[in-house]
Amino acid sequence: MKKAAATRLMILEKAFELIYVKGYQTTSVDDIIATTQVTKGAFYYHFKTKDDMGLAILQEILKPALANSFIQPLRDHENPIAAIYDLMYGLLMENEFLKVEYGCPAANFTHEMTPWNADFRKVLDEITREWETAMAAALENGKENGFVRKDVDARRVTLFVMSGYWGIRNFGKLENSKSIYLPYLKELKGYLHSLS
Repeated sequence: MKKAAATRLMILEKAFELIYVKGYQTTSVDDIIATTQVTKGAFYYHFKTKDDMGLAILQEILKPALANSFIQPLRDHENPIAAIYDLMYGLLMENEFLKVEYGCPAANFTHEMTPWNADFRKVLDEITREWETAMAAALENGKENGFVRKDVDARRVTLFVMSGYWGIRNFGKLENSKSIYLPYLKELKGYLHSLS
């Protein structure tokens, strides 16, 4: 990787970490410059504006990370009931990157930026739709393979599960404790088994 590309990636990674903790709107370009220790000129060489950098974070950092953590596990498992539960348990209880006190970075960006920025809304919608499509496809495959009842509406189940995930992440932020996730996971397990 060339030096300019490495510098750009470093800015994106460190800015993402800072934004995950502080929030997008409360993180200034000066905060990012202080954290990355690049000059203001170097920052603006790589990004025209803070929003240009924010969109690059979504496309180049968040989207691939979510594809690996949220989507691939649904494709790697034959039984979608087990896959969805294992995914949620892993994201909530075991994932080292997703901190309980800061919530889900995609949800945070969605809450913070979609009312104000159409470009952010478009990219975040793409990310959400990819997860939705992967989960619904896993459930449809589960119906074909006998793991899920034929009468189950895969899209409705997907929206319900995704909504629960985003909601319980917010409870986690309020409680600052993973213990709040346990009742959700218990109910989710029961709900998912009812789809068999």
